[in-house]
Amino acid sequence: MSDDISKDDDQSKNAESHSDDFNADDMHFSDEELEAALAGFEQEFQDADNETTSDNSGDSGYDDASADTAPADKQTDISSQFEDELAGLLGNKAKAAVIITRIASAQLLAAFCQLSDITADCIGSPQGAIAVLSHLDGDSPEAAARDITTVVSGMSVILAVNRADKLEATLYLQGKPTQTFAPPILFSATPSFVEDLMLGISDLDALHQQGIESMSSSELSQDDAMHILAEHTKFGRNGSSIQ
Repeated sequence: MSDDISKDDDQSKNAESHSDDFNADDMHFSDEELEAALAGFEQEFQDADNETTSDNSGDSGYDDASADTAPADKQTDISSQFEDELAGLLGNKAKAAVIITRIASAQLLAAFCQLSDITADCIGSPQGAIAVLSHLDGDSPEAAARDITTVVSGMSVILAVNRADKLEATLYLQGKPTQTFAPPILFSATPSFVEDLMLGISDLDALHQQGIESMSSSELSQDDAMHILAEHTKFGRNGSSIQ
């Protein structure tokens, strides 16, 4: 009996000795071994991540060419906007320009613009129809005022231009500038939206949202313009007049 107990004690001590040896030898890592193990895990994760990215790119049909061109297109838009802003600050391009008339019909003014080769969005008003000019580079607004008063003989218009935040209003007759107006005097005799357009407070899209309609001269052909002109022209003993 005592021999059996002694054997059990020896086995228990041997087991504890082996356990101590295992914990001491097998569970202990040197700093070099630990760094090497971590480096191996890190490399495995990188390899796995690269494989996943490659698979996702192939599955989604991602086009490298479009990825390269998209930023370039965006950069082009930003560059174009910057050039427009710079031209506006320097006065090389008007920020806004309108032709103010004494005729009430936007349709008739759009016809006159088409016949004069002027691109504009025309808005009718009891105080007089307004043509919001599209071409603002250089002296394009002045050319438009000259052209429309030359093509439509006897018609006088006021050209209002905002260049480099400086407003100018000039009366044109027979293709020539004749008189200038102070902006406050001009705005007192025009619809309120004219001042908003000239000061950059509003634009055509905002006016359309407010329910103000416009007609583009570019949507008319020459035949359309002549037909509109005929509808608004009244013939009588004393000659013709525009209604």
